[in-house]
Amino acid sequence: MSVKILADSACDLPLSFFKENDVTLFPLKVHLDGQEYEDLLTIDSTKIYEAIRLGNVPKTSQVSPLLFEEVFTNMAKNGEDGIYIAFSSELSGTYQTAVMMLEQVKENFPDFNLKIVDSKCASLGAGLVVMEAVKLSKTGKSFSEIEEAVKFHCEQMEHLFTVDDLEYLAKGGRVSKASAFLGGLLNIKPLLNVEGGKLVPIEKLRGKKKLMRRIIEVMNERGDSLHQQVIGISHADNEEMVSEIKEMMKQELNVRNVYISSIGSAIGSHTGSGTIAIFFLNKLPAAH
Repeated sequence: MSVKILADSACDLPLSFFKENDVTLFPLKVHLDGQEYEDLLTIDSTKIYEAIRLGNVPKTSQVSPLLFEEVFTNMAKNGEDGIYIAFSSELSGTYQTAVMMLEQVKENFPDFNLKIVDSKCASLGAGLVVMEAVKLSKTGKSFSEIEEAVKFHCEQMEHLFTVDDLEYLAKGGRVSKASAFLGGLLNIKPLLNVEGGKLVPIEKLRGKKKLMRRIIEVMNERGDSLHQQVIGISHADNEEMVSEIKEMMKQELNVRNVYISSIGSAIGSHTGSGTIAIFFLNKLPAAH
C-alpha cells in the first residue's frame, strides 16, 4: 500500500493538487472582518489583498486540533501509514499541535505509523517537498525511503523572497520590528531568506531590476545543478515579475523546469500583495 501524504495549506499548492493526488489537506485559519475562513477552501488570496489595500489586517491561526485528531484517528483505524510535511514550527504552532494530537491518538492506536516532519519551510518551499513525496509514494517507494527524501529536501531547500512592504511581516511577528527598517524608503526592496525555519533579511536593494539580478546571482551561488531541478516560484498578485524572473532563470541559469503557484491566504495575510518567492535545492540527492 502506498504511503499517504499529508500537508497544510501553508505549502501554497493549489487545491487541485491536493484533490488530484489524494493528499490530505489541513487548512490554516484566516480571520477577516469578524469571520473565520479556511485557507484554500473558503477564502482565496485575492480577498486578502483587497482587504489589506483597504487597510484591514487579516489574522491567521493554526490548523484545528480537532481536524488533526479526526484525520489521524481515521487513518489509524484504516491501518494507513502517512507522512505529514508541516509548516515551519518557527512560523506557526501548527506542527506542535499536530504532534500533540498524534500522541493522543497513539494512546488508542499505539501501532499507528505516522511521521510528522517539521519542514522548517514556508510556502512553495514546503510545496516542492510535498510534490517530491507524492512522486515517491506513487512510484511505490518504502516509508523509510520517502521519509529520508522528505527530510533531505526540507534541509536543503533554499527560500529567496521579496515583499513590497515588510510592515505586514513585522505586524504578524514574522520578522522583528528592527528588520522592518525599509518602511518609507523610496523603491528599496528587501531580499529575505529562511534560516532555521525563520525569516531573515539578507540585504536591501534599490529597484526591481537590481533585485532580480541579485536573486539570479544568489541562485547561482547556492543552487546545485539547477537545470536538473524543479524550481518553485510563488507570488502574491505579481505575474509580471514572475514572467521576467522565469525568463532570466532560463537564459542565465539553464533552468528547464519551473513550477509556479499563487501564495495562499494564510501566507499572504503576512506578506501582502507584490511578494515573489523562489525555491530551489542547494544540494541534490545522491540519486541525481
